[in-house]
Amino acid sequence: MPPCGTTVLPPGENLDGGGTIVACHAWRVKSNIGLSAIKRGRELGTNGMDPLISAAARALASGSPLDALNLVALRDDADALALRGIALSQLGDLARARVLIRRAARSFGPRNPKARARCIVAEAEIALVSRDVAWPGKMLHAARITLQAQGDHANAEQARYISARRLLLLGRLDEAQHLLDEAQPDIAPPALKSTHELIAAGIAMRRGRADMAHAALGRAATAAGQSGIPALMAEVRQAQKELDAPVARLFLHGLERKLRLAEVQALHESEMLVVDACRNALWRLDNTVPLATRPVLFGLARMLGEAWPRDVSRDALIAKVFRMKIADETHRARLRVEIGRLRKLLAPVAEIHTTPRGFLLKPLHSSEVGVLARPHETEHGAILALLADGESWPSSALALALNVSQRSVQRALDTLAASGQAQSQGRGPARRWMSSPLPGFTTSLLLSLPLAVD
Repeated sequence: MPPCGTTVLPPGENLDGGGTIVACHAWRVKSNIGLSAIKRGRELGTNGMDPLISAAARALASGSPLDALNLVALRDDADALALRGIALSQLGDLARARVLIRRAARSFGPRNPKARARCIVAEAEIALVSRDVAWPGKMLHAARITLQAQGDHANAEQARYISARRLLLLGRLDEAQHLLDEAQPDIAPPALKSTHELIAAGIAMRRGRADMAHAALGRAATAAGQSGIPALMAEVRQAQKELDAPVARLFLHGLERKLRLAEVQALHESEMLVVDACRNALWRLDNTVPLATRPVLFGLARMLGEAWPRDVSRDALIAKVFRMKIADETHRARLRVEIGRLRKLLAPVAEIHTTPRGFLLKPLHSSEVGVLARPHETEHGAILALLADGESWPSSALALALNVSQRSVQRALDTLAASGQAQSQGRGPARRWMSSPLPGFTTSLLLSLPLAVD
């Protein structure tokens, strides 16, 4: 997604006349996502372009949204509406920018499908920055098809990358990768090539592939440097910083150690039996035992993993997992039942031995057992991880991103607000939630999905 100050000109079209379309890209630094809005230049006579429209487009291309607004603020034709929307998106007024770009799209109408499709792409990107992930993706897909048919390949690729970022935000990694596989970054302008590699790096990071992410960011840095766009280069540097930040903690032999993504990947390639508290699973190499839907069993497995190579007493297991201060025979009977269920599930990777005081985890093919946990463990860590990107989220978008009910998300948000970890603005459907980023940790890797290595 080309940042602010970039002008994309489809083949055969230019700013100085002889063409009717000018593509302008806006940038919002806070979100590090380009906002694309496209205008159709008004013809003067047979070949000329409206000088005010042309001057406003040049002002936006040079990163001067206020100058552009001064030129077209009082105009309501389709060209001016699109440019005003671009300018306001650069200034951060996304709500008003969205309204203006919608008006521009309606004004262009069926008579100019290319310009209308470009406006749809611009609105889709504003929706992405606004975390309105419920925005209809079918409209963006249709706009991309229109742009391809009209020969505007640069903006068609822009639409593709917006779709890929949305899918990445929702955790739909395979679909995002499929979109990237269909792209042709080698023949794209440097800015779009850098965007392609940034998304590829994001997918690799979410899959726990630090080596692939590092290679993609190297290519992104090269392309960003070729583009000469400072904001794009800053986004690449931020992504590289996130890649080198701690993403998890490892508990081994009673000691705690912070891990970078590359070290987590190394764990997946080692012989260690890992109790993964990020995904609620146990794994060794390619052998995984998922326990995400069995919280009691995973709680028992985690306690046994943290205590390894020692055993854990029955009373400690009951107090921690069953949350009972005083254990009786009923609780001990329940513990035996749950341990029996856990033994059956863990049979491919470990055994659970009975000891005089409790139970002991014994790995079958590993010399060590470690527990992998998130950098910060809170009751609603997944929601905090999304809020930590610094953007304001509607509860509906959080529910979509986490694949849970909106009611559950709202209850969690109310709890976080009561504890001072989240805050909201607005009321009703316009209510949005935000949180300050957690210092020293990469926010996009705090979710359960990032540590899953394919």
